[in-house]
Order: sequence, then structure tokens, then C-alpha cells
Amino acid sequence: MKLAKILGVFWLMILTSVISLSQSSMGNVPQEWQTAAERTDYAKTGTYAEAVAFSKKLAAASHGIVMYQTYGTSGEGREMPLLIAASGGAFTPELARKQGKAVVLIQAGIHAGEIDGKDAGLALFRDIAITKTQAALLKDVVILFEVIYNVDGHENRSPFMRMNQNGPDEMGFRANASNLNLNRDYMKADAPETRAWLKLWNHWLPDVFVDCHVTDGADFQYNLTYEYAHFQEVSPSIKRWMDEHFDGKVVPKVEKEGNLLTHYVEFAGREVTGGIATFIPTPKYATGYTPLRNRAGLLIETHVYKTYRSRVRGTYDTLRYFVEEIGGAKASLFAANRSADAETVARGTSFDPNAKFPLTLSVTDRSTPLEFKGIEYKIDESPISGARRIVYGTKPLNITIPRFDEGKVDRSAAPPLYYIIPPQYTDVIKVLDLHGIKFERLKKDQAYNVESYKLTEPKWSTNSFENRITLACKPVAYTETRTFRAGSVIVPTAQINANVAIHLLEPAGPDSFVYWGFFNSIFEQKEYGEGYQIEKLAKEMLAKDPNLQKEFDERLKDPAFAKNPRARLNFFYERSPYFLNQKVGVYPVGRILTTLH
Repeated sequence: MKLAKILGVFWLMILTSVISLSQSSMGNVPQEWQTAAERTDYAKTGTYAEAVAFSKKLAAASHGIVMYQTYGTSGEGREMPLLIAASGGAFTPELARKQGKAVVLIQAGIHAGEIDGKDAGLALFRDIAITKTQAALLKDVVILFEVIYNVDGHENRSPFMRMNQNGPDEMGFRANASNLNLNRDYMKADAPETRAWLKLWNHWLPDVFVDCHVTDGADFQYNLTYEYAHFQEVSPSIKRWMDEHFDGKVVPKVEKEGNLLTHYVEFAGREVTGGIATFIPTPKYATGYTPLRNRAGLLIETHVYKTYRSRVRGTYDTLRYFVEEIGGAKASLFAANRSADAETVARGTSFDPNAKFPLTLSVTDRSTPLEFKGIEYKIDESPISGARRIVYGTKPLNITIPRFDEGKVDRSAAPPLYYIIPPQYTDVIKVLDLHGIKFERLKKDQAYNVESYKLTEPKWSTNSFENRITLACKPVAYTETRTFRAGSVIVPTAQINANVAIHLLEPAGPDSFVYWGFFNSIFEQKEYGEGYQIEKLAKEMLAKDPNLQKEFDERLKDPAFAKNPRARLNFFYERSPYFLNQKVGVYPVGRILTTLH
């Protein structure tokens, strides 16, 4: 074995031992209070039944510090377990607020094979309530812990899930029982699990959210990566709080426990030297959704190739120190959240046609240098695929690479003062209600001057995505007076949940109702004209409008159009009142730009 390789293996052994030594801070845990992972030296993770039993046992023995609840039922009928840790009996949001405590929601197992958060969270709750080594965390914080979010995927377990991942022995499945990826469902809310989650969120209105995952992809030295919204998609006050308190204070403490941390790693090119580009989640993701609710969302991504022990312990250390920091800095956290809420409500009190509410973002080509702790690699041609591939070794590779971490807004909208939705779109209205968005209903038919959209250039996906045929289109705005029926819904944007409403109701939004196919029927033409009638109509239209003849002559220069009789007839039909009256492609949701009295 070459000396460099020997040194590389030795270095990795040292890192693993440092992480293992850091775990001694747990103290000696009685066997009956060890998690399934701890009892098996991190070879296994427990079943759903074992996790529920441990959670109930923990609550029963906690002397009023931990409460076990369920907050929903999965597609296959499993209850979704929730643990609440609180001092002073603050097991309701009202008591938590009255006692001045920050509420932290920790989520584990949305991708049920990525289950590190479950075993880390159970150990943390055990150390709060039983061993008491972390009992001080509850002084200023109430912790909500979704023990297993994707409970059906968790029980769809096998040694042959997640082939890239280094343990545990059996892992759950990425999707739920209906094969929906719950981490793509936060906006459309198709899954019963998502609807239960939204109910939980709206009941508690947490101050901070944490989502626990395991990453795929490249190899590197870090056992844990993380990210949080820090571009135009989040309030500056929340971004500043996370920069100061998580990046500035939590990360160094977690690293002192023997972990190596960096921001989420997604290479900008095929090779490491191409640099890292920040991934910007849209609102369909958990940590893309919570910034719309004006709350920080921390993504934890442990490294898939590291041992299960180091991943669970890295998650434990991150949760422990983050909760501790939240409690110690709760006053500034509350101030940041209040500021974000106030900004959102104030924006909806007056219409600004020049406002640019961000809908889609991307990373610019400007970069800063990053000292990256990678792993040696080479690139060769695969004899299997025939493609060039990266082959990782074992030796640490410390290298300076570019980090692309500047965001820009690609698509934006000027939010109206109100949206108005016709009453027949009950599925749309139901989803708005699930998100906690406030609205009123018209008691009688009423005409409004609205800004409408004509949705042009529609293009549907050729394959199903999360059980839907998605739609891309180009909205073209125009004004009109439209009568809305009694029962229509008026959504004011002067409310704290306005960001979610705007993303759902602006057709250009990356996770809008239009994108997810809630309005596909508006593109379906239901009335047609017979050729002999259109021939007659065309002659009348040409006689009345000389410019129409010029437009028709210009189109005839296209050979395909000129040789297509039906296309030529449709040219006139689509410009006639018979077609325009059908409002094909007209978005039924109106934008009201003036104050309603």
C-alpha cells in the first residue's frame, strides 16, 4: 500500500475516533434507555413500532417534561408520532407564548431512508428527560419533534434501499405509500401527511424549523453539511439572525465536538475544481417553504458515505447546540420574526406597480474562494458506461475552489392588494385554507375592475411529476371588468401568510397552482366552428379590417400554415368573438389593485 494511501486511511480513522470520543459527552446511558441505533452500535435503526414504543415510554417516564401525541394519519393508516419537550407544562402554543419560550420544530424521516434525525432526536429527548444531561435546553425553548414524518416509507424498508448510503442495515423508502416525495409537496399539499404537517404548523406557528436529511453525491471530508435561505427569498432580518447565530456561533461549537461542517455541497461542474453552487429550493421543499412563512428553515444533510454513528452524532450535536443558541438568543429571534411578519403585512396595504416580489431565483456567475476539505480523486473513462467518471480515493485533499453564492431574481411579480378566485375552484380554495391563508367570500355577485392574465405559450410536461402533469406558460397581463359570482373568494395580501398566497396564485411562480395543473382545464377549447361558417365569417372580417388582411398575408408566407386549411380557418375563428368569448387560456383568478371599501 502506498504511503499516501496509508496516511489517508489513518487520517480518516483519526476523524472517526474524534467523533466517537465526542459522543462520550452523552454519559453512560442505561441499556433500557438506549435507542435501537445505540444498542446495535449504530448497525441498525428501529422499526416504526419500536420508535413509537420508545417515544411513549420516554413520555411516561419523563415526569411531565415530554408529551407524546399524534398529529395525523398516513395513507396506509399509520399515526404520525410527535414528541413535545417543555418545562412548566408548556405543551400548547398559548402556554409557550405566555411563558416567552421559542418553539422549535424538528423534522426527521421525510425521506425515510435518511433516518439519522430520528435516532439523533430520540437520543436528545432521552438526554433531556431521563439522563438530564441536556435538561437545560428547555429553559427557554419548547421542542416539537416529528419522530418519523414519512411513516409509510419508513416501513417500506429493506437492505436494498439507498445503495449509496453507508448504513444502517435496513433503510426506508424515499416516497410515501402513494409514491409521492413529501419534500416536493409543501405547496400543492396532495398527500395526507402534508396536510397533517400544515395543520401542525398552523397550530403551533414555530419560530424555527429544522429538517434532517442525508445527502447523496460527491465524496468529501465533512460528515455534515447544512443550508438555510439567504437570498431574496427570505426576509433580511431572518437571514441576518441565521448568519450570526447559526453560522457564527453554532457551527464552531458543533465542530469542537469532532464534526466537520460546511454549507450544502452541490458541485457547479463535473469536477470538484468547478466549484460549489448554492442550491436554492423552491417552496415545494420544506426549507423553501418555511421562509415564505417568515421563519428560518435549517437543512441538515449528513454525508452519505460516513458511518451511521458519525452521521447520527453529528445531527445530535447540531440539534443540541442550535436549540441551545435559540434559547439564549430568543429575544433577537422573536424580533427578527416580528420584523419579517410586519414587512409582509405592510407590503399588502398599498399597491406598488414597480415592486418585484421574487418568484424564481438563480445563482450568478460571481464567486468567492472556498477552502474545501475534499477527498483525492481522479477522472477516467468508465468501461461500463463509456462515460468519464470521478473515482474517489481515501486521502484528504484540501483545495481552494470557487463558491458561487450570490442570488439573483429571474422572475418576479408586483403583488396586488387582493386576489379574487371564482367559487367553482374548490380544490384551489381548499389548499389556500390548508396553508392558513385568510380569505373572505362574496355574499352576492359583484363586478370588479381587475388585472387578468392571458396564459400564452402553454407547454405541458411529457411525463408525470409527483402525480401531476405540470405546466409552463407565459402570463400576459391586461385589465378588464369582470363579474364574480357569490361565493367567490377574496384573498387580501395584507396578511402574514401573503408570501404563500402570492407564490400559489401568480402563474409564473415555480410552484404555483398553474404550474401544478390546478387550472389545466382553462386551456381546453369546448366550442368550435364549422368550416363553411368560418369561411363566411372570414370574408366579413376581412372586409371590415384591412390590417387583418395584412396579418393574414404575412402568415401565408409560412408554407406549413399556407398548406393547412384548418390552420387558415382557425386564424380567423381565434380572432372572432365566438372564440374570444370562451376565454381559452384566460386565468380565472383576478388581481385587484385598489383598496376595497
